[in-house]
Amino acid sequence: MANRTGGDRNYDCPVRDILDRIGDAWSVLVILELARGPCRFNALCRVIDGISQRMLAVTLRRLERDGFVSRNVLPVAPPQVEYALTDLGWSLKSQLSGLYEWADNHQPAIRQARERYDDLADA
Repeated sequence: MANRTGGDRNYDCPVRDILDRIGDAWSVLVILELARGPCRFNALCRVIDGISQRMLAVTLRRLERDGFVSRNVLPVAPPQVEYALTDLGWSLKSQLSGLYEWADNHQPAIRQARERYDDLADA
């Protein structure tokens, strides 16, 4: 969405600009998986449950464009590509670790709250 001066509103707001990237369905999972170490495309596709090859390719391209991920073509035949976190990616991962831990610790309580809400809504 453009603002009155013709710029991109999301780009003008640093929080929204970054939340647009990490708020998508897959970027955080890709970053957390790459924190385990460099990984090839097919290996990432296998370990990130539910992601399609197309969506993984789109997500990796966006993360590479934003400077969070590097792409290295390995000198083998057939060519293989390995992805890794950049320094910027590592700095984001350190911020995401707290969110991951919070989500892991609070998921049961959130599920219970949803069940209570749904039970009341159905009554």
